[in-house]
Amino acid sequence: MTSLDSSPEAVHGDGGTAAKQIPPAAVARLTIYLRALTTMLAEGVERVSSESLAEASGVSSSTLRKDLSHVGSYGTRGVGYEVQYLSRHISAALGLTRDWKVAIVGAGNLGKALARYGGFESRGFDVVAIFDADQMVVGNEVGWLRVSDVADLEPVLQRTGTNMVVLALPAAVAQGVCDRVIAAGVRSILSFAPVMLQVPPGVNLRKVDMATELQILAYHAQRIRGPEDGE
Repeated sequence: MTSLDSSPEAVHGDGGTAAKQIPPAAVARLTIYLRALTTMLAEGVERVSSESLAEASGVSSSTLRKDLSHVGSYGTRGVGYEVQYLSRHISAALGLTRDWKVAIVGAGNLGKALARYGGFESRGFDVVAIFDADQMVVGNEVGWLRVSDVADLEPVLQRTGTNMVVLALPAAVAQGVCDRVIAAGVRSILSFAPVMLQVPPGVNLRKVDMATELQILAYHAQRIRGPEDGE
């Protein structure tokens, strides 16, 4: 994976920027470096060169060094980077050293799959609640969670200390639920809804449109394969 130009869209309110702004493309690549470093830690690797880390991450060494300059330079010429130390500093820069409690709104196929995904906890995200409006679904168990009624959204968010919400909802209801989430005090939202949501200043919204991502993949695939016969 060498290109991150097709990263999910980010929408920020005026007050949602960090004190030290890291370019969005660099933030996306930092998550890839962290994943590579985590694998190295599991394999017992203590030090890694910029060339090796860049290769494992699918970027050039110069891009890697430029990105790491945003979190400070921790490499030593001829020795490389201390894996655990660099991993810790990237985690801090990405905000992963604090507790993130995630609620999922929408217990359809996508919402249930997200709730059962074991990779969230290992990366610092604790899924604490899942909601749905369908009374045939409310009360059912998804993994270790019980589906809550979306009518009880605000008190459950408050009780669980939720500070991040994932919207896995149809377009028709997404904006209304998004407004309620924001009114409840949540300022970080990831939306899979196929609609452009409006958020006020100070709210960070990430939009994942899987159809758009597939269209981008189709564009790159046709460039590799060339036009079909007869076109």
